[in-house]
Amino acid sequence: MEPTVDLPSEFKRAAEFPVVQSWAFLNHAAVAPISRAAHDAIVEFAEQAANDAYLTGKWYKQIETVRELAANFIGAHIDEIAFAKNTSEGIAFVASGLDWHRGDQVISTAVGYPTMVYPWMDLAARARIEHVELRETDGRFTTEQVLATVTPRTRLVALSHVEFGSGFRHDIAAIGRFCRSRGILLCVDAIQSLGVIPVNVHEMNIDFLSADGHKWLLAPEGAAIFYCRRELLTALRPEVGWMNVINANDFGAHNFTLKSDARRFECGSHNVPGILALGASIRLLQRVSLPLVYRRVAALTDYLRHRLSEKKYRVISSARQNETSGIIAFESPYGPTVHDAVVRELEEKRIIITQRVGRLRASPHFYNTFEDIDRLIDALPT
Repeated sequence: MEPTVDLPSEFKRAAEFPVVQSWAFLNHAAVAPISRAAHDAIVEFAEQAANDAYLTGKWYKQIETVRELAANFIGAHIDEIAFAKNTSEGIAFVASGLDWHRGDQVISTAVGYPTMVYPWMDLAARARIEHVELRETDGRFTTEQVLATVTPRTRLVALSHVEFGSGFRHDIAAIGRFCRSRGILLCVDAIQSLGVIPVNVHEMNIDFLSADGHKWLLAPEGAAIFYCRRELLTALRPEVGWMNVINANDFGAHNFTLKSDARRFECGSHNVPGILALGASIRLLQRVSLPLVYRRVAALTDYLRHRLSEKKYRVISSARQNETSGIIAFESPYGPTVHDAVVRELEEKRIIITQRVGRLRASPHFYNTFEDIDRLIDALPT
């Protein structure tokens, strides 16, 4: 097991995450509780909107600050960051925006979240591309398996950084190096990694990345980060609205010239409170320090894996170095037919996990405690 990783003494768990006063919440891979910082950002917006309308908010200046925060958080340039409604919209920017040719090949996995499956299925039917889906073995893949699937017709590799059903983490850096050396595009759904696993899009040779804030980033639903590598900004055809053109506030000019940076993908008004709350949570994670968050979650999940094995639950998630994440998928010794009942019984005891693809799934974040893990283990049926 990993050694215990303590949080800074000044971090007040209940103050930053009030949810801990009522629940052992171990389901951050679904929809996480928002941080107190995100809550306060929404309240401040609501007070300004109610009392002064837009007159004192300066919200769009604040949004540009969040854009810079998001860029720094993933190692991008600020002109490579757009805000989207959700992860799916960011992936759709890629699927709908590239100029596809009949016979182009897209490689993804057969166990991906639908966000990373349906767009390629649609392209296969509509644009006659070839969609190749990789199969997992015992909850994992190998980098060699991904790379061996590439052919001269491979246009795009589309992967979730972390697979939602198993918690398996792909070696995106190795896959990215391979793809970049061959002129293959790499599109990453990072919703299950941003906020818990350090990501640097330039070092990892990622071309496109999308992630909503409502999981590990501890922000509300409906505000996502979309990254497009600077050299590819004009390779995607955006949806067009009033806001993604230059001089957008000159409403009578009708100058249809798209913005030169990633804001060209923002076709209309922002989810202002959502983006401000996202920024507040990113600041919180930076204040705690993402490397510490990563080590803390690794310690918690390693302890959970150990305790589950003691209780004769079968752990699906890989324990191999560089394949772990914040997700632990496991099976009851009584089989998957009891999983629904297990989730319900745990909820009655104020413990929150979930089930996905026939597996139980727990996903603790950095502010959870080892006592939370013990509480879960003690409550699981034997």
